Amino acid sequence: MEKLIRSSQFLLAVLRKLISLWVKVQVYNASAEQLKLTPNTPVCYVLHNSSLSDFLLVEQECINAKLPRPSELLTNLTIEQPAHFFLTQLKGFLFKREDASLPEQLKLLINQVENNAALDVLLVPVSVFWGRSPDKEQSAFKLLFTYNFQVASRFKKLLTILIHGRQTMVHFNQAMSLRDIVNKELGESRTQRKVARILRVHFRQLRTSVVGPDLSHRHSLVSSLLHAPLVKEAIEKEVAEKEIDYQQAKAKAQHYGKEIASDFSYQAIRLLDIVLSWFWNKVYHGIEVNHLESVKALAKDHEIIYVPCHRSHIDYLLLSYVLFKQGLTPPHIAAGINLNMPVIGGLLRRSGAFFIRRQFKGNQLYTAVFNEYLHTLFIKGFPTEYFIEGGRSRTGRCLLPKTGMLALTIRSYLRDNRKPIAFIPVYIGYENVLEVKTYLGELRGKSKKKESPLDIFRTLSSLKKTLGKVTVNFAEPLKLGDYLTEQQPNWHPDYSAKTAKPPWLNAVTNSLATQIIQRINSAAAVNAVNLIAMSLLSTPRQAMDKNTLYFSLNFYLNLLTQLPYSQKVTLPTETSETMTHYVETMKLIHIQTDALGDVVTLSEKNAVVMTYYRNNILHLFALPSLISCFFINSPYQIHDDLIEACTTLYPYLKTELFLIWPEQQIKPEIENSINCLAQLKLISQENDKLVRAAPNTTEYIQLSLLAKAISQMLERFYLVISVLLKAGSDKFNAQMLETQCHNIAQRLSLVQGINAPEFFDKTLFRTLVATLKNKQVITINNQGSLSFGKELYDIGQAAKRILPPDIRYNILHLTESGYTFRE
Repeated sequence: MEKLIRSSQFLLAVLRKLISLWVKVQVYNASAEQLKLTPNTPVCYVLHNSSLSDFLLVEQECINAKLPRPSELLTNLTIEQPAHFFLTQLKGFLFKREDASLPEQLKLLINQVENNAALDVLLVPVSVFWGRSPDKEQSAFKLLFTYNFQVASRFKKLLTILIHGRQTMVHFNQAMSLRDIVNKELGESRTQRKVARILRVHFRQLRTSVVGPDLSHRHSLVSSLLHAPLVKEAIEKEVAEKEIDYQQAKAKAQHYGKEIASDFSYQAIRLLDIVLSWFWNKVYHGIEVNHLESVKALAKDHEIIYVPCHRSHIDYLLLSYVLFKQGLTPPHIAAGINLNMPVIGGLLRRSGAFFIRRQFKGNQLYTAVFNEYLHTLFIKGFPTEYFIEGGRSRTGRCLLPKTGMLALTIRSYLRDNRKPIAFIPVYIGYENVLEVKTYLGELRGKSKKKESPLDIFRTLSSLKKTLGKVTVNFAEPLKLGDYLTEQQPNWHPDYSAKTAKPPWLNAVTNSLATQIIQRINSAAAVNAVNLIAMSLLSTPRQAMDKNTLYFSLNFYLNLLTQLPYSQKVTLPTETSETMTHYVETMKLIHIQTDALGDVVTLSEKNAVVMTYYRNNILHLFALPSLISCFFINSPYQIHDDLIEACTTLYPYLKTELFLIWPEQQIKPEIENSINCLAQLKLISQENDKLVRAAPNTTEYIQLSLLAKAISQMLERFYLVISVLLKAGSDKFNAQMLETQCHNIAQRLSLVQGINAPEFFDKTLFRTLVATLKNKQVITINNQGSLSFGKELYDIGQAAKRILPPDIRYNILHLTESGYTFRE
């Protein structure tokens, strides 16, 4: 083949044209900047296997990207060498085998660099993936088409090109400097071995990140679970406790394994790729992906666990689709057993879903089988995905995490931590969620409807408009080993019994779950729908003059730019006029024109829907909004008093919105928010006072709108404190308090016209009560009642300062008339 490559550029050009007629290539890192090439430094491409078709693809992509061509010669060396070599060659006449010996050209390159201190050569490894289909372990097809015969290997390559040529990927890796390695003075022989080892590790790791580990046949995998020591022990316990035959217990374990295990199929992935490509570009306006670089780097040598927020059922498909399109292996996904429906369940299982029961506490056999299955995925290096919120968010905010899967992950890592685990939090931002109307109905009290395969088709068939754009932001990765070392320095177990549950597990799991949710929030994707919802929902009648809306949108963008929540947050680049027109075309807002100009309004129906999208980004404005609230009742605030009051209330906002700043470090962040509001002219500094903008200014209006952003959250907080103080210490238990607050909040929403069903969501009251208990503001006595002292009153006084008199009156009035607990 080398003779063919050297003999005729014309013949190479003809072959390139022929192969390009059929092959469709997706290329990664094909630019001088991405490869980190330096001018006037020779570039030599390294391909893993000797293959003319691979070489032709790499040659064509180098031409397309205006990179040095692999068919050229390295002319500035002492001895001219081709600008490419193959790391492995086929050896033998009839029985072909890979020759793992070091390529002669690599030896010559290293020798020339060692003998010329002014010379360097950049090695650029290039991988070609035909179809990206992982091999099946013990596959008959794999055995048939090994490199046993030269004719068979060529025939296999021809079949590969014909079958998978439309789904081919070419990965260029960053250049590796031979000079840097030679300068380490390892000696010629050790340098040669080191370079070869680096290249082999690179090709192996990249293949794993793109294609994934070899797949076990589902039947073989389930059978292997039954032979695991922990599962065998659980089977024996089942026999003893249930007094059944061993084979019956084993069959039961096998049934659990089949119920759980995925049946990953490349054919299913290809089918979904075709269907979802249409879906995301027709039903939606496409997908924007950000911050994936660190994930690609970790995927080469880490077990990757994706932990996205959960907004829609299509989250399952979305993340797999994005990763597949970005050249990464689609993950195995933990899905609720309720999704194992006819037809749909089978497709999800073949797309990588494995099914988990909602509750399996007390079923030790199922627990053992599931734990072993999850452990097998981790130690074999299959990327995995699960939603730590448990279910889909009905409010648009991240939910309190469910820690079951995290605990299983940590315990698996304690059993075997040879392969490091990295969590990848993912923020998914929709401009229109398919199920949002259903969510709002459930928040208003409607019972949750059981999923049916027909529901998906009904939803798709009823679509009469596009649903906007979807943004997928990858947050800062979290390495489990590093986190355990930080939280529990002596976590490395000296297990005599590897099933032991360390005493610190619950505390570390809870803190890890919170950290992951915080990182998801720190990668929020702000869009036009979010910002318009923020503006219009803060007005009394959800209506605003168009020019005032433009000012408000620009203000929010300036605030997020000057006071960035996180470097991972992404902002829209459109103008306020363009954003308004875009949301109007989505039929989420309506523009009315009268003699004085245009007014942007929300219908009552859309006002409720828009609360969901406002809640997506509410955490980004929490601190400046809290500060603004203090200026609603007073034209000025004493600087130091304001910081102390905000510090007192911050822990309750932090818990509900999963804010990223530790309580001990919040004062500088509050100071930064005050300075930013001053720069934007909403407030001004006068000696030790902070003074709000004059009432007849646009800045004053914006200050009022900003304050409204979290006002409902503060009303809930004040309501909880008012109910407790009115009832007195030791009068309520937690459940009674939660129910009473829920009832009063429902009435309050009617009195005040609050179009936000989550305002009286019991879960949010439960979170507030839990935070008060964690802060030891309230305690539980021996009878289970809630006890409190003066500290609760002091917090109530701080909350009282930030609510308008009419709202305080309504809350106190309803508390006065309805604090007695009613079933």
